Amino acid sequence: MDYLVRATAADAQIRGFAVTTRETVETARVFHNTSPVATAALGRLLTAGTMMGVMMKGEKDVLTLQVRGDGPIGGLTVTADSRGHVKGYAVHPEVILHARADGKLDVGGAVGNGVLSVIKDLGMKEPYVGQCELQTGEIGDDLTYYFATSEQVPSSVGLGVLMNRDNTVRQAGGFVIQLMPFTPDEVIDRLEQKLSQVKSVTSMLDAGMTPEQILEELLGEFGLEINEREQVGYHCDCSKGRVEKALISIGKKELQDMIHDGKPIEVNCHFCNKNYTFEVDELKELLVRASH
Repeated sequence: MDYLVRATAADAQIRGFAVTTRETVETARVFHNTSPVATAALGRLLTAGTMMGVMMKGEKDVLTLQVRGDGPIGGLTVTADSRGHVKGYAVHPEVILHARADGKLDVGGAVGNGVLSVIKDLGMKEPYVGQCELQTGEIGDDLTYYFATSEQVPSSVGLGVLMNRDNTVRQAGGFVIQLMPFTPDEVIDRLEQKLSQVKSVTSMLDAGMTPEQILEELLGEFGLEINEREQVGYHCDCSKGRVEKALISIGKKELQDMIHDGKPIEVNCHFCNKNYTFEVDELKELLVRASH
């Protein structure tokens, strides 16, 4: 079961999140039939989205993370809510790349140079949009940079996905550690030193460490307080009704063209690959609704 833990340390001057997302990432892999490097890239972004989603306060708040690069994967999109639900897709899920010299999957090579966008729909008139250039395309470094530049919150983001030999997901998870304003320099220095010595997220997960143990490893010496634990998971809320609304919104002319073709149309959900078929009669009904 995938779950997330929130915690504070150093008298609430540090806040931390850690999550295990193996089932989430495996679900995405099955939906999209992703290659190993695409599984790792999408898995890292899904893991980050899960943690950044629960940072939002409102019940209906929605977060979208978009990575657009010039690498062969084309781009990644992840959407999350504040209740631990997340979904996402890669533009080219089939991309195959050689491993890096150190044997790791080359996520940075798959993503390439480009832009990370963070879009938060908090129920205001306009969504908040923050953007930064990709630093390495490895996702964790890029989000660390995003938090520092766009949100002015010094953070450390660690994300990892480990594959089995049969290309299923063996481990996935991550952490976000953030400094609150007015944290004294000595605490910051100690934390930086601690984080520089930490093993990779994948090695911690592969050693069987839980989110609680990962936070204990990172923040134990700062007086860690685990605040809450919540279930998270891959969740696509598409439905025929939602697709109907989308079809109505494309306009009468397009609907008329589809009806004129005289063939049923199939609409595919990007997030879970489910297909919705609309017969010509159903399209005619949608045209009537679009005309009102």
